[in-house]
Amino acid sequence: MKTILIDMDSVICDLMSEWHRRYNKDYQDNLSVEKLKCWRSEDYVKSECGEKIYSYLDQPGMFLHLKPLPNALEVLKRLSLLYDVLIVTSSRTYAYTEKEQWVEKNLPFIGKHNLIFSHRKEMIRGDLLFDDAPHNLMAFKNSGRTAIAMNYPYNAEIDVPRVNNWLEFEKWLATWK
Repeated sequence: MKTILIDMDSVICDLMSEWHRRYNKDYQDNLSVEKLKCWRSEDYVKSECGEKIYSYLDQPGMFLHLKPLPNALEVLKRLSLLYDVLIVTSSRTYAYTEKEQWVEKNLPFIGKHNLIFSHRKEMIRGDLLFDDAPHNLMAFKNSGRTAIAMNYPYNAEIDVPRVNNWLEFEKWLATWK
């Protein structure tokens, strides 16, 4: 059975909407994922915020109540019957516990025992990585394995297959050799 590695933030669950909502409220701005043309969020926020944009990722409760992206849970349930599915994510401070609780609540058929925290996803044994982070996609591709991107403006420069949603991902997997 092939092993597929699936990122959480902005692939399974909608991190950007909540992250940007909190920033926009505090800084009276209108940041959205469509405006992010590169991975460095600090380049798109008001100067008085700068790298403080990442402090929102340290706030308790940030990850616990994120909404799954459309069709993510249903597709993952189907895929878990065909593949060994590992959830791979990186984390800061409170997010470890919250992400584990999120998986227990929303993905009990995968389970927290299949949740791996790593900033170097290319080091994890798996046949395919479904991610959004440019550095993860490139490192996994450079390891000679298949990387597929959840399509966002900030990862447009990465030369890997791309999908816009979970149904497209499921359809793409059906043709994957």
